[in-house]
Amino acid sequence: QVQLVESGGGSVQAGGSLTLSCAASGYIYSSYCMGWFRQAPGKEREGVASIYNPGGSTYYADSVKGRFTISQDNAKNTLYLQMNSLKPEETAMYYCAAGRLERLSCLRRDEASFGGWGQGTQVTVSS
Repeated sequence: QVQLVESGGGSVQAGGSLTLSCAASGYIYSSYCMGWFRQAPGKEREGVASIYNPGGSTYYADSVKGRFTISQDNAKNTLYLQMNSLKPEETAMYYCAAGRLERLSCLRRDEASFGGWGQGTQVTVSS
């Protein structure tokens, strides 16, 4: 069982940047997917970005391509999400997730397939 702890959320003005971190502990499989999801008030949770291992292939939702970057530091067992040009509608609770997914499921960010979830970190973007 993997444990995930997010950090780095906060308040920022529209157009600003934030970097979220997700520290992972516990058993990390040799083949796994990690992802970032977000849930705004009154809306369903949506996948934002994911990264598949081995190899580190990255996948993004169309709405964040070119603005968000998912990355990992394997030595630190930490996942990151660099978010630039943030928009007010991206105000949400951001969650880190991990699981033993096939590459296609990782690309699709199949939420039900992720077995481990963090507690979330709040991101607020003001206009």
